Amino acid sequence: MTPFEIVTAILNLLALILIPIIAVIIGQHLQNVSAKRKDKMDVFKTMMMNRIGWSVEGTRAMNIIDIVFSDDKNVRQAWSEYYHALCVKDPDEIQLKQMQQVQDKLLEKMAISLGYKDKITWETIQNSYVPKGMMEAMDQQQIIQKGQTELAKVAGAFAQMINTNAANQAPNRQEDNPHANT
Repeated sequence: MTPFEIVTAILNLLALILIPIIAVIIGQHLQNVSAKRKDKMDVFKTMMMNRIGWSVEGTRAMNIIDIVFSDDKNVRQAWSEYYHALCVKDPDEIQLKQMQQVQDKLLEKMAISLGYKDKITWETIQNSYVPKGMMEAMDQQQIIQKGQTELAKVAGAFAQMINTNAANQAPNRQEDNPHANT
């Protein structure tokens, strides 16, 4: 055998051994990249579907943003800002508008992260479709919830008033009848 044939045989043997290993490594890497993109897309789609109102799925999506977008500093920063905006107790109209703007900014950063920079714009994010009947139902639900909250406050105050009145009358009963215990 000539030296050229020996080198060719060794290269062929190495190719037979290394090519399947390299193919498996590349295939696994591509599957990991695809799975990460799918997870990001699932969170983004859920957040887009829940731009108006709340859902369990939307809350779950928000709770995994730090995991799914762990490699994107801009998305995580936008999520942090949105989270802090959401932590306002009893927000007024200005704060509610600010929450919406910060949420839209988060969605914009997610779209950019997914490669939709020119396809999903700020205007696209802000233009959500909500049927009139759904909006009316949401408004009625808010009215009912506010009414229930007010009713609970009144009931609590009334119960406290009754308890206070009963506690004040209890000592008076014993004073009115000093022989009741004897």
